[in-house]
Amino acid sequence: MPVQQIAPAPRVSPPLRAVRYSPALEGKLVISQMVPVAMEQYRRLAAVLHDLRLENGPKTLTVSSASLHEGKTLTIANLALTLSESYHQRVLLIDADLRRPSVHEVFGVENGPGLADIGRGAAVRPPYVELSSCLSLLTAGHAVANPLAILTSDQVRALVADAASKFDWVLIDTPPVGLLPDAQLVARLTEGVLFVIAAGVTPYALIKRCIAELGADRIVGTVLNRVERRTLPTDNYGSYYADALR
Repeated sequence: MPVQQIAPAPRVSPPLRAVRYSPALEGKLVISQMVPVAMEQYRRLAAVLHDLRLENGPKTLTVSSASLHEGKTLTIANLALTLSESYHQRVLLIDADLRRPSVHEVFGVENGPGLADIGRGAAVRPPYVELSSCLSLLTAGHAVANPLAILTSDQVRALVADAASKFDWVLIDTPPVGLLPDAQLVARLTEGVLFVIAAGVTPYALIKRCIAELGADRIVGTVLNRVERRTLPTDNYGSYYADALR
């Protein structure tokens, strides 16, 4: 009598722990009540980067902008959330804005020991904050007098290299390129740069100069942020997303 073979059960990914976030950001994160059109754009961005990664593309990315208030921190937070929540990729989000850190505020955690403490040798092991089973955060850490010395330290360079071997994605937030040299230093530690541009706000000349400083060949993509909702097509896509939510 032939032995009946039983197919193995499909592997089920472990459920993700709910990620905390600041109540002030309700509607601005993909894990909150975000407008469906905006949420879909983050999914498209994550899909493009995911496909690029499968083609041996970059897995360590610097995310920056030309000037203040362009939404780069929310962009990197939503990208990290989408890659970890939708794709179950292991993501490490690093706050390398040692002057005005804010990633910890997005997720409602303390800016405890972090990147700065690693850079000056005050912490032996990276004090990662586990936000979910797939998403970890390294805060900026305690304030330092000379951020440039931290960002060019052997300890930070080694940390990024080690993280790249343990995570599927390493995403690093930096100060704006047009104001400080920090982003250029961090970009040298990663394989590519994702550049965030505020629609109708950032001067073209400034964008052009910042991209030249980073190196055009290092830009893996740009994100046009803060597009007015009234300029988005609503006849087809708007009704589609509205119907999908019912």
